[in-house]
Amino acid sequence: MKKPSIIVLAILIGAGAAAQSGGGPSDAADPAISMASTVLQLWPDTGDSTKIHWAYDNGVVWKGLEGLWYNTGDARYFKYIQHQMDRLVDKEGNIRTYKSEDYNLDNILCGRLLLMLYNVTGQKQYYKAANTLREQLRQQPRTSQGSFWHKKKYTEQVWLDGLYMAQPFFAEYAAEFHEDSVFGDIVKQFTAIEANTRDKATGLLYHGWDESKKEKWADKETGRSPHFWARAMGWYGMALVDAMDYLPANRRVFLEPILTRYAAAIKKVQDPATGCWWDILDKPNEKGNYLEASASCMFVYTLAKAVRKGYLPDTYRPEKGWQGIQKKFFSNGALEGTVSVSGLGGNPYRDGSYHYYTSEKVVPNDPKGVGAFLLAADEMAMKPPTGKTVLLDQYFNNEHHKDITGASVRFHYIWDELDNNGYAIWGHIFNKLGARTDTLSIAPSAGNLAKASVYIIVDPDNERESPVPNYPSDADIDAIENWVKAGGVLVLMANDSANCEFTHFNRLAARFGVQFNYDCYHKVTGSQFEMGAFAMTGQDGQANGVGYFHEIFRNTRKIYIKELSTLTLSGRAKPAFTDAGHNIMAVARVGKGVVFAVGDPWFYNEYTDGRKLPADFENYNAARDLAQWLLAGAHTK
Repeated sequence: MKKPSIIVLAILIGAGAAAQSGGGPSDAADPAISMASTVLQLWPDTGDSTKIHWAYDNGVVWKGLEGLWYNTGDARYFKYIQHQMDRLVDKEGNIRTYKSEDYNLDNILCGRLLLMLYNVTGQKQYYKAANTLREQLRQQPRTSQGSFWHKKKYTEQVWLDGLYMAQPFFAEYAAEFHEDSVFGDIVKQFTAIEANTRDKATGLLYHGWDESKKEKWADKETGRSPHFWARAMGWYGMALVDAMDYLPANRRVFLEPILTRYAAAIKKVQDPATGCWWDILDKPNEKGNYLEASASCMFVYTLAKAVRKGYLPDTYRPEKGWQGIQKKFFSNGALEGTVSVSGLGGNPYRDGSYHYYTSEKVVPNDPKGVGAFLLAADEMAMKPPTGKTVLLDQYFNNEHHKDITGASVRFHYIWDELDNNGYAIWGHIFNKLGARTDTLSIAPSAGNLAKASVYIIVDPDNERESPVPNYPSDADIDAIENWVKAGGVLVLMANDSANCEFTHFNRLAARFGVQFNYDCYHKVTGSQFEMGAFAMTGQDGQANGVGYFHEIFRNTRKIYIKELSTLTLSGRAKPAFTDAGHNIMAVARVGKGVVFAVGDPWFYNEYTDGRKLPADFENYNAARDLAQWLLAGAHTK
């Protein structure tokens, strides 16, 4: 591996480099990584496939691991999910142990992992299996109000649990495959179950509702079950914040008041001593009642995500709850205190009484608790909102292709794209650091750049990529330059000369002393990844012999970039990273702002999600380091 030159950016301390300190995060101190190690030991992804079933509790664990993959870039977690799913889904998309005729909402949850796997890999068996679950929802029995029955055998019953099992998948599928008419249905179901189960005095929700009012557990006037079971409310809260991810703003607005009422109610019954929640929410310290782990984790997840997304004020950030969970329930990679199951009706009959709920077994490392703990840990690792927005251009880079439905959709270096070409991982890193991500699909102007703290332009289209490319005009260039001078942080990412429009892009770059060269440096043959390696330190792991690492990439030792354009620099542009006399990265201070330039899209998922590169490459760390540096130099908008 070559030893490139490192240029210490002393002149750019004010741009954010000095705001960083220390090394990378410690795995040993990360409760999610510790819990995940237990998962991989308890439920290995090898061996007899008949021992694994299509079950919602597996899905909760896998969703937790998915979040940990995004948070770390460690592909072990992705591969584990895929291996487990491949033990259940064959190449034709058939799901082993699944029975559509049961019309069981519990069977829908794992569909969210199918959608993720399809989006990452493009393998059609996952799409086909997801379609099977979507078809179940088309045929699912409903109440007269339009709510899904929990199961076919539970006639006319709606349980809070079922909202989590079905609605986030329903919303995500609809958003992905253009079923916009579904969004109103989803809102209606959330609204109906709140109206049917909400207690006016406490704001808490009863576990279930029987429209027929015939069940022994159902109140003969209201149809409600007798008690406020914590995990049921936990499922409902997570369903709300997860489904809202996929709803358009004009539909989401109807769920925000429900979430506000929900949060206020659970906050009131949080145990003041421990920060955790009781299994029966409104009966603290009553004989037989206990603090319960899975529900506490679900409440922490719901509140933390709602704060991060801006649905709730910062005062709801559940720091005390999260600390209480770790203190009371979690030790040495094991989670105590999860009730194994609580339901209504069935055989033997569960009457929903206080005695029934408190008689169910409490067990260690139950997958529902483990999964909820992982979800809570993943979410608490995300910083609260900082007020900073990272704006990604989709005007100069405006490629489209047809998706599996035949619809024309954007692709290539966009935030919500999970396959190799997307920026989903880098976008998640910005979100984890407390920034909001957004896109700009029209020409830049003073007005639409005003909301941006960081503005990223990557690989502008040429005529081969777009029939009518949007080249940077003089007005565009003036708007961008003025925005930088006023304090904006601009990122210019090109490509090799065969795959990027340079003539007009270089007119923009020239305003900051940067020119992208018409070359293709650092070519790589096949999977000989070392050909694309750069060391991010000087000789013997030091920069200039004084014992510190690169000012921007402080937690990164080795990166991979292939087939990039080198840079020619002048004026205010200074080299930030060079190799054999070639400028690879540059930084320019312009007015109150900063520009970072590199001749490659670099941080697309293929080289940040851990699935392709050998483990000693640290592109995920580099993406995080650059994001930290950019945000440290950015102003709140």
